[in-house]
Amino acid sequence: MVEDAVHPITKAGSDLKTRVLSAVVLAPVALGAAWAGSWFFSALLAAATLIMAWELTRLLYAAHGPQTVGFRDAAGLMLAGFAVIVLATAGLPGAALAAGGAVLAFALAGRSWNGRSLFPALVAYPYLVLPLIALIWLRNDPQLGLAAILWLLATVWAIDIGAYFAGRFIGGPKLAPRISPKKTWAGLIGGMMGAAMVGMGTSLWIGLGSPVLLALIGVGMTVIEQAGDFFESALKRRAGVKDSGTLIPGHGGILDRVDGLVAVAIGAALLALLHNAAHPGAGVLIWP
Repeated sequence: MVEDAVHPITKAGSDLKTRVLSAVVLAPVALGAAWAGSWFFSALLAAATLIMAWELTRLLYAAHGPQTVGFRDAAGLMLAGFAVIVLATAGLPGAALAAGGAVLAFALAGRSWNGRSLFPALVAYPYLVLPLIALIWLRNDPQLGLAAILWLLATVWAIDIGAYFAGRFIGGPKLAPRISPKKTWAGLIGGMMGAAMVGMGTSLWIGLGSPVLLALIGVGMTVIEQAGDFFESALKRRAGVKDSGTLIPGHGGILDRVDGLVAVAIGAALLALLHNAAHPGAGVLIWP
């Protein structure tokens, strides 16, 4: 999620320009892959998995600072990510979850045998694997899969944009200064407003369900998205780094860009599982 603190005007303008240029390049790729679906969508997730696995290893596994990244730890994460992508895309989300759990168990056994801390693996594997399964499972819904993914992406983007501008122009009290000192309550409210508008618009677009209820779902997703942002900020603070990487100008690494998406994808999948597991797209979008 974007930082929503108020900075000097010149710095803010330069920062905004960089972010916009990055979004202009990346958003069409994400939307195109989501629209194509199937293995095209999975190919994009596989590419992201390579970088996310490396950044997670840098944040969680490095014993002597983020520069000392072990290839074996990163390779284990990549293997788990690729395995769940293949199985989930083939329509086997349960098998994908089992495969991810098996690789995690193997990694934990190896770390325990060598007397290494289990914490990095316990965090990294679910953080990488669960959103991959969630996104593919939602997209594979033949009826509303595309709409669900577009709603999910648009919601996360609307939260970021709403938080960015509300935080810069309104400012005010900090949300959680010890974890992420630049987040404000105004930014959170701005994000909620953006997510609510996307929810109402999506419901009207598909012509099903209640726009008001889907708007409220969007408000709830804002809280989940913010929690995902705080969690990644805590990982960076633990590793002693400002950004998870330097791949995306204006955003840092892939994890800096998708921290909110990771949390919202898992939250949306859990919601669909509880509401309508047979048709996950409808389980997310159609209320009541």
